[in-house]
Amino acid sequence: MMKVGGIDSTAIDAMVAQLKAAAARSQPAINPLAGGASPVEKSATKVDFSQALKASLDNVASAQNHADKLGQKFTLGDDSVNLSDVMISMQKASISFQATVQMRNKVVSAYQEIMNMQV
Repeated sequence: MMKVGGIDSTAIDAMVAQLKAAAARSQPAINPLAGGASPVEKSATKVDFSQALKASLDNVASAQNHADKLGQKFTLGDDSVNLSDVMISMQKASISFQATVQMRNKVVSAYQEIMNMQV
């Protein structure tokens, strides 16, 4: 029995074997010579980019609207709204907006790079 950094290596090997066995059980056998789509392709659902983008933008808008409403309630003296809740919701909205802007910048950069490729 060999110890690696204070952890028994046989325990690690046993855990790795269990993980491999679980992964093998969860994946159906795929015969590459069989015709047709594989079970993975049949179960995969198509995700429309425009729908995913719209859902993401809707989530950002919802977070911003929620933060604005909480801010207005706090400003008007509503006792059910804490300053910490307002600040947290504003930070969440800010972070989601910044992530969306960064995503847009990456998409525009990728588009420009593709357009500059020589065919």
